[in-house]
Amino acid sequence: MIPRYTRAAMGRIWSDEAKYRAWLEVEIVSSEVLAEDGIVPPEAARAIRERGDFDTERIRQVEAEVKHDVIAFTTAVAEKIGPESRWLHYGLTSNDVVDTAQALQLKAASAILREDIERLMVVLKKRALEFKNTPTVGRTHGMHAEPTTFGLKLLNWYAEMRRNQERFDAAAEQMRVGKLSGAVGAFGHIGPEQEERICAKLGLAAAPVATQVIQRDRHAYYIATLAVLTATLDKIATEVRHLQRTEVREAEEYFSEKQKGSSAMPHKRNPITAEQICGLARVVRANAQAAFEDVALWHERDISHSSVERVILPDSTILADYLLAKTADLIEKLAVYPARMKRNLESTGGLIFSGQLLLDLAEAGMLREDAYRLVQKHAMDAWQNELVFRDLVAADAEIASLLSAEKLERTFDLQRQLGNVDAIFARVLGSDTGHEYGP
Repeated sequence: MIPRYTRAAMGRIWSDEAKYRAWLEVEIVSSEVLAEDGIVPPEAARAIRERGDFDTERIRQVEAEVKHDVIAFTTAVAEKIGPESRWLHYGLTSNDVVDTAQALQLKAASAILREDIERLMVVLKKRALEFKNTPTVGRTHGMHAEPTTFGLKLLNWYAEMRRNQERFDAAAEQMRVGKLSGAVGAFGHIGPEQEERICAKLGLAAAPVATQVIQRDRHAYYIATLAVLTATLDKIATEVRHLQRTEVREAEEYFSEKQKGSSAMPHKRNPITAEQICGLARVVRANAQAAFEDVALWHERDISHSSVERVILPDSTILADYLLAKTADLIEKLAVYPARMKRNLESTGGLIFSGQLLLDLAEAGMLREDAYRLVQKHAMDAWQNELVFRDLVAADAEIASLLSAEKLERTFDLQRQLGNVDAIFARVLGSDTGHEYGP
């Protein structure tokens, strides 16, 4: 059985040693179930369990001659078992072993990824609550729009990661299947009930129907889910990169005391972690395309998917593990500058309240088209001539005739814009908006 590794050992799940251990476990359990039904002699099943082993280098030597990895594996294992090895691989075809063992590898990888997802969600929730009421300017098309809070940015990412968690759980469960239904999936040598018992002993469900292989829509869904997940990480990192730009500088990734940003420019503090996340997420998305191509195989099976999966399954799970850990560290150590956020928010002299002014004038009796024309005139004047929008509005007699100084004060009231932040947090977190940071 595949052992449960720590995050640092995700790569070991995909090593040749781990792969062959998974193959061997499928062979051992299969022989034991067949022995229970009197098909394989009990002493042979015991010998396969007790003496079944392999030398990875020996498998490579045999494969170089026979050009078939499973035959090389069974040959190497048979040499360790002795005469009872004639019952090894009994009634099985290569992909009964390979696909079922691969499900064990993916199950182990998924357990690590699930922990990674939970850790990132904890970090996002913690920091969302930390900056729940920290005002910042919201941007659309990269331009100042209306006020929001930095906590809402983080809360949005948290909610998206919760959806990713749900999608991932479903995809991982669909991959938790084995098959031992033979060369074309018709159970020519092992019965469906025996397949179910073998899979159950391995901690898997039996695929209800298969060809020689488990159908690759499952694998495509799994890799596509990792692509969506890492696209979220790309989205988070892209926002950090924008916020770290010199002209913005509202947040920045951790920069250690001895870190260097540029070989030529000593002042540089580059968002290298965020850029790395963005770059590697592209690889996972590209792997999803390859997984889609693996769905259509000839008849009951061809081998075109096999070489692809030797690359995309290790790559995608290892990268997802790495990127989840990197993103959690990025957010946990993110330097946030509320004072700079406030300065940027106020830098346009109140332009970000133009929408509220439009509504208040309409409520006071002005036709919306007239109100829009009037507000836009002052907004463009302030923008093009670097004037203070609020001052221009306050000096307008037509506006003053409808909005008193007190009402105009309310128009430009930041807290009025942010009055529903608590309600949004409650929608996402329910009553858990205090200091318990579980996902």
